[in-house]
Amino acid sequence: MTESLSRRHFLSAAGAGAASVWIPRSTEVKGFTAAEMREQASGGRLAAGVSMWELDTPCLCVDLDALEGNLDRMQTTVARNGIASRPHAKTHKCPAIARMQLATGSVGICTAKISEAEVMFEHGIEQILMTTVNVTPPKIRRAMQLRKRCAGFIQAVDTAANARELSEAAKEAGVVADIVVDIDPGGHRTGITAGAPALELAKLVDTLPGLELKGMLCYDGGAQHVSGFAARKERALGSLEAAVGTKVQMERSGLDTGIFSGGGTGTYNIDHETPGLTDVQVGSYVFMDAQYLGIGGEENPEVYTDFQPALTVMTTVLNAQYEGRATTDAGAKANTINRPWPIVKGETGMSYTSGSDEFGSIRYEDNASRTYNVGDKLEVIVSHCDPVVNLYDQLYGIRGDTVEVVWPVAGRGKSI
Repeated sequence: MTESLSRRHFLSAAGAGAASVWIPRSTEVKGFTAAEMREQASGGRLAAGVSMWELDTPCLCVDLDALEGNLDRMQTTVARNGIASRPHAKTHKCPAIARMQLATGSVGICTAKISEAEVMFEHGIEQILMTTVNVTPPKIRRAMQLRKRCAGFIQAVDTAANARELSEAAKEAGVVADIVVDIDPGGHRTGITAGAPALELAKLVDTLPGLELKGMLCYDGGAQHVSGFAARKERALGSLEAAVGTKVQMERSGLDTGIFSGGGTGTYNIDHETPGLTDVQVGSYVFMDAQYLGIGGEENPEVYTDFQPALTVMTTVLNAQYEGRATTDAGAKANTINRPWPIVKGETGMSYTSGSDEFGSIRYEDNASRTYNVGDKLEVIVSHCDPVVNLYDQLYGIRGDTVEVVWPVAGRGKSI
């Protein structure tokens, strides 16, 4: 099956076919700016519903029913499999969604950067595992200051030199820093080699003043997008075998292995077969995106239908005077240039590209179900949710066609 056909099959299976029954015209809607929507929202929630078609574009929308369904499926699955979820906040960068994840059973959240961790804590999130190591003096000092305020903050380490730096900083700050050893699953991006090197590092952390060993993490990002459930399962379980052996060695040495964190959205229903794994660092499951559509799932070998696409960019048609195409206001600055390209929600027979900075392009095929006119609005399922979210100041939570909430993307731009 081609990529295009796979996407169409996915949208049909996901129930998105009725997403664009009414096409609003520019003369029919007022159009609320982002600032006006923030003014109407009290504590994030709107006192009176606003039609999503009244939003100025481009804007970022979240289908609340789909989001809630995705949260439920994840928690139901991991609980049934005897592990926990520790979702990555780098996906949504939104404290409101992090609170929803914790309220539905997640044991904490992960962050990629110290700035993300600081923002989440400032918004009331206290169980935070930072999965990226801090190696520069300013970041190390910030991490220790956060640890002083946040009892649930845990940091990663993957070298002996960095462990000693963290120890010195912790002593200077007057704190005991909780630490996990990051183990390389084989991709050589981050982490220390499993086996003897990782064991020696864990022993060092256990003896250094100011540090307290809490376990280990091993995340294979490459496994998440392997096409085909069987191939993905083989890769995911195989890449963590050495980490499992390291955990056993740590236990025999009397070291704390209370945390063994890894896995993700693509392997959430596989990871529990890794002996001793405690939780999965899932992220994209809350929103989903075009990158996940073609990997195939256990239930559907051709497309990944485990979670529903909840995140879309709404866009307006600016030009429709040329045959076979239309131009929108959502290009690379609204969608990124990640591949595969965004997908027009609820439609068949057309493709969307966002390679131009300011403009998106719709191309019609012979079997296009409709064509769009100037002023029409439509939604596109994003290519890769993490970087797209980082382009926006706020998310609109939609139920049906009504905006219920306006959520700040408080972690936007927190990349240091």
